[in-house]
Amino acid sequence: MPNTPVTQPTSEPARPPIRFRGRSFMATVLAPIPPVADWFGDLDALNRRAPNFFAGRPVILDLSGLRLNREDLDGLLAELAARNIAVLGIEGAAPSLLDSGTPPALSGGRPAGEVAAPDESAADAPAPAEPQAKETARSLILDAPVRSGQTVLHLEGDVTVLGAVASGAEVIAGGSIHVYGALRGRAIAGAAGNPTARIWCRRFEPELVAIDGLYRAADDLDPAFRGQAVEVRLLEDAIKLNLFERG
Repeated sequence: MPNTPVTQPTSEPARPPIRFRGRSFMATVLAPIPPVADWFGDLDALNRRAPNFFAGRPVILDLSGLRLNREDLDGLLAELAARNIAVLGIEGAAPSLLDSGTPPALSGGRPAGEVAAPDESAADAPAPAEPQAKETARSLILDAPVRSGQTVLHLEGDVTVLGAVASGAEVIAGGSIHVYGALRGRAIAGAAGNPTARIWCRRFEPELVAIDGLYRAADDLDPAFRGQAVEVRLLEDAIKLNLFERG
């Protein structure tokens, strides 16, 4: 019988690990004030002057000036949606008001000054992009714990939490993350593309940790580190855990 050549299986190149990173964008903050009906009247007047003012703009809804129940919040969001205003997140609301049916809670945003409302002459012109002030990297220090449901986003530097990060909470930093209490939620460091960022915490019980887009969920973490003081770093494109002495 003729010899049949044997084809050797070719090994496929290893696929790179999945990465996810943060990116900073300018958002417009809307802060309704009572009476809300009059505030909506002013908003409608602005939309008549410049129908394209909110086109494509991400909006953060600041509710710190209002006292609302869930029915009020649902009505407020419905009124904004009817005006084609897309709410990306909510600030200043009680955690009990928010759930999977509402935009997420946000905190830790960096103010960027007021956005000038368009005048009559700008009625048909698209809104110009707001220039972003160039600032040096700076740290964000949180004196209070980060509660369940909260998201702290700070892509300009490190985030230091003097309390705990609760289960269901999320801290996202462009630099490193320091947690002086227990880390029970999600900690995402180096989110702006910083592979040298690290995560430190006094008590390691996270749902997820990530650095520069590489992440490890709780089920993938060595249980020997649970409850310990831990440093998380990136080494050779892999998440590494180290114990450190409690101060």
